[in-house]
Amino acid sequence: MKKKSEFGLVIGQIIESGKSAFAALRSNVVRTFLSTLGITIGIFCIIMVLSIVNSLERNLQDSVDSLGKDVAIIEKWPWEFGPDYKWWQYMNRPNPTIDELEKLEEYVTLGKGMALSINLPGTTVKYKNLNAENVTGMAVSQGFPDIKDFELEEGRFFTENESKNADQVVIIGSDIKENLFPSIFPIEKEISVKGRKFMVIGVFKKEGESMLGNSMDNVFVIPVKTAANYIRLNSNNVSSRIQIKAKDGISVDLLENELKGVMRSIRKLRPSEDPDFAINKTTLLSKPLKSLFSVVNLGGWIIGLFAILVGGFGIANIMFVSVKERTQQIGIQKSLGAKNYFILIEFLVEAIVLCLVGGAIGLLSVFSITVLVKHFMEINLFLSTGNIVTGILVSVSIGIISGFIPAYTASKLDPVEAIRAK
Repeated sequence: MKKKSEFGLVIGQIIESGKSAFAALRSNVVRTFLSTLGITIGIFCIIMVLSIVNSLERNLQDSVDSLGKDVAIIEKWPWEFGPDYKWWQYMNRPNPTIDELEKLEEYVTLGKGMALSINLPGTTVKYKNLNAENVTGMAVSQGFPDIKDFELEEGRFFTENESKNADQVVIIGSDIKENLFPSIFPIEKEISVKGRKFMVIGVFKKEGESMLGNSMDNVFVIPVKTAANYIRLNSNNVSSRIQIKAKDGISVDLLENELKGVMRSIRKLRPSEDPDFAINKTTLLSKPLKSLFSVVNLGGWIIGLFAILVGGFGIANIMFVSVKERTQQIGIQKSLGAKNYFILIEFLVEAIVLCLVGGAIGLLSVFSITVLVKHFMEINLFLSTGNIVTGILVSVSIGIISGFIPAYTASKLDPVEAIRAK
């Protein structure tokens, strides 16, 4: 019963200390502002950097994931980094072809969907007297919907017959639709691409900007065999790839091992020959990105901690001043029976409140910036719950560290000498 009563007294003391701390803050607004400025700047630096890095990491990871977490990609260029990139060797490799796609569909057992996609040179798309400039083109095989997650706002995807017969059909992105068909229904309208007519059969739903540039908003898509009538698909001016999605329960690594053997067989490579193809996967992009963001995070912490260190000294200094100003009050409290830890808690809570005020201002500043950036720049910058908790915990920790010595000093004052102090 005594322990419960003691615990209740401690809780009550913390609440009362918090109230008196806020009263002290209101009575010394300028001093409070100056003493918390370092904490505010420190928390702002740390949380702002963490928010920027987390936002960039999420946006990049979402762009990478849109390529397919469970997808292996066969192309001539490997996703490698560093000074030893043998671009002259990779440039002479052959592009994946429609014939190779058909053979892969026949021999691969661990994949459940395959598609050949080819990036076409940028061009201008026209409808009557309206133009959509700097549009990216893609030629894809019939299995493209099995590989790429997308939604159609209007219309449909190619039928199997349209793909086989190389029909002049096209699916356009939302940006192209806005430029060419601002006020009319686009389906079954004919657009012109380099003088050739294509009938619009679908419109991709708006996706927004992608940090890897793989958004479908400013892209038109035609069947591969249709593109083969106009361009040389094995030319160095085009970039093609075959994407294979792993079956449920099959890892991309297992699929990759099978693809290596099948592709070597298709291209009739001897065991001693180096492969003339690359098999890429999203983990090749994710790992270096995580390393990069870890370094940037560390930099943010270092910058912020310097500011917080200065702020911590400011809080400690103001707490010593507060102890000196209230020495007689402390003596009276102790003479009336206040225990040492009550005095310790009172000043420690005040230091924590000071740091929390500074931290709250820093967090509010970060939040305001994220809202403004999202509104005016349309960049997906956000303040996560984890970063808010981090800011609060750092503030409390600095309050405890910087306020402990002044609070301990106050708790050890002799009541008689404290009352006599001037």
